Amino acid sequence: MTEFRILGPVEVHDDRTGRRVVPHGSKQRALLAALVIEAGRTLTVDRLADELWGDEPPRRAANAVQAHVARLRRMLRDSGGGEWISTEPMGYLLRLGSATTDAQRFQRLSAEGRAAASTDPAHATELLGRALAVWRGPALEDCLHAPLCAAEAERLEEHRLAALEKLYETRLRSAPHEDVTGELERLTYEHPLRERFYDLSMVALCLAGRPAEALGVYERARKLLVHALGVEPGPALRARMEATIRHAPFASLGAIPNGRPHEMPSDMPHRPPHDIPHRFAVGQAPQPPQR
Repeated sequence: MTEFRILGPVEVHDDRTGRRVVPHGSKQRALLAALVIEAGRTLTVDRLADELWGDEPPRRAANAVQAHVARLRRMLRDSGGGEWISTEPMGYLLRLGSATTDAQRFQRLSAEGRAAASTDPAHATELLGRALAVWRGPALEDCLHAPLCAAEAERLEEHRLAALEKLYETRLRSAPHEDVTGELERLTYEHPLRERFYDLSMVALCLAGRPAEALGVYERARKLLVHALGVEPGPALRARMEATIRHAPFASLGAIPNGRPHEMPSDMPHRPPHDIPHRFAVGQAPQPPQR
C-alpha cells in the first residue's frame, strides 16, 4: 500500500517494495505536501501559487503551477503509482483512493490509545508509543516556508505533544514503580510552557518518594510562567502542589486533573522543533542542570 508521509521529510512510501520517493526541490515538496494536507479537496491555482512563491509569484503563476504539477505527476507515475492528481475546474486535487498518510496512521493509533487509557493503561501505552514512533522528524520539516504547511505542522506538533503527555500518564498508571523522573524532567525543559509535563513530573517524583523535589518542580514552573507569561500556574498544577504538601497518596493516578496548559500569547513567535533524532526528542529548549 502507498503511504504519503508528512510526519518528517515529505516523501511517498510503497509498503510492498519498500521504495521511497522524495520529490526533488523545495517547490515540488511543498506542492506534494499541500495536496496531501488537503487530500480530497481542490486546491485553487491561486492557493498553490501562494504556497509555492508567497508574496513574489512569477509573472505567469498559473503556467508555473501547471508545470510543477505535471512534473510531480510524472514523478509519482514513474515510481509505480497511479494518477493521484486530477485537474479540476479551479485547481488540482489529490485523491488518496486506497493510499493512506502517516498522519492518518498517527491519529488512528493515538485515538485508540486514548480510548484504552482508562481501562487498559498498559495497552494504551503500547498504542501511544506506536503512534509516536510514526514520526520521523518535525512534521513537514522541509516545507515550513509555505503557509499551509507551516500551519499544519504546528497543528500536528500540538497533537504529538498531547499524545506524549497521555503516553507518560498511562506509563505512570500501568507501571507506577518505573522511574521516568529523568525523562519527564527533560520534557519540562524542552517544553517549558506546557504545565502538563510539570504535573506528570511531580507525580513521578512523588511516586519515587521524592516529594521535596516535586515541590521544587512546581516552584520552577511558577517562576517561569510568571516571568514568560505573567500568569500563575493553572488549577491543575496548583492542585498537584497542594496534594504534594498534604502528602496525599498516589495509589491511583485517576486523581491526576486533566488540566490544559497555558496557551502561548499570539504575539510570541512560534519556534517549531528543528531536530527530532528519536520519537520523544524535540527542538531547542532550556537545558536541565548537569548531574
